[in-house]
Amino acid sequence: MSAINFEIRLNKENKIYYEGELLKGCVHFNCNTEAKHEGIQLTLEGIVNLQLSTKNVGVFEAFYNSVKPITLFNTTLELAAPGKLSAGNSEFHFEIPLVCNKEPRVLYETYHGVFININYLLRCDVKRSFLAKSLQKIQQFCIQNKPIVLDTKTLTSSEVNFSISPETLQKSAKERINLPRFLITGKLDQTECCVTRPVTGQLTVQHTEVAIKSIELQLLRVETCGCTEGYSKDATEIQTIQIADGNICPKLEIPIYMILPRLFTCPTLITKNFKIEFELNLLVIFKDDYVVTENFQIVLKRTAQQCDKLS
Repeated sequence: MSAINFEIRLNKENKIYYEGELLKGCVHFNCNTEAKHEGIQLTLEGIVNLQLSTKNVGVFEAFYNSVKPITLFNTTLELAAPGKLSAGNSEFHFEIPLVCNKEPRVLYETYHGVFININYLLRCDVKRSFLAKSLQKIQQFCIQNKPIVLDTKTLTSSEVNFSISPETLQKSAKERINLPRFLITGKLDQTECCVTRPVTGQLTVQHTEVAIKSIELQLLRVETCGCTEGYSKDATEIQTIQIADGNICPKLEIPIYMILPRLFTCPTLITKNFKIEFELNLLVIFKDDYVVTENFQIVLKRTAQQCDKLS
């Protein structure tokens, strides 16, 4: 029996493309003997999959099934009519424009979340006779936004200074009296961040009555799925890094530095059907496991250069 081995090869090794580009490549076949087939098809798919969290199923049960996938494109090419693949190597080349010709008329960045996933893939199907099993291969690729070139003359600084103390916590006056006295100050260099650049800043423990066990920085995704009947909004953790371990010397400046993970982040995206937003939590964990949290709303962008702080 003839064996058909094949793979989809793209012209870019990193498999990263921009909207409007031509997706070029070939389907490479290797057969030990001549092999019959009933046609070879290549399908290009771009889909946004939306899902509600289980805690919201009951509340939004009436419209659960209406949150349907959003198809950005679905194109099928016939690479070969029914016939035979010759023994040895053979290739079928293709070129497909990466353009969304229907609503929303834009290609969103590849993104892998919990309740929202934006995926792009090529699927090659080799149809065979009734007695032989049809064959299929899938190759995923990434879509990225073209970087925005920033004009430093018109930039406004998004630096944020913060101060954390019992008085800044959302507690009642009675609860604040029982809290240990502490003061932590610092800043985030940017709340409008480039996805390819680290989030940076610094913090300083001015004083504290209770020893600190750890200080951590947590990156969250906030995903909103919805339609005309309602929406579901969920915040989930992407990653947490420790920026200080053990009790910290007072007045010591501690750097904040977090690299954003590829695929699990993307430029902040707000559409009529869904939203992808991001937040940072600064967690201060005291020796008695009491946790103080400071939340920051951040906007992610894909820029051609780092946003330098204005003087």
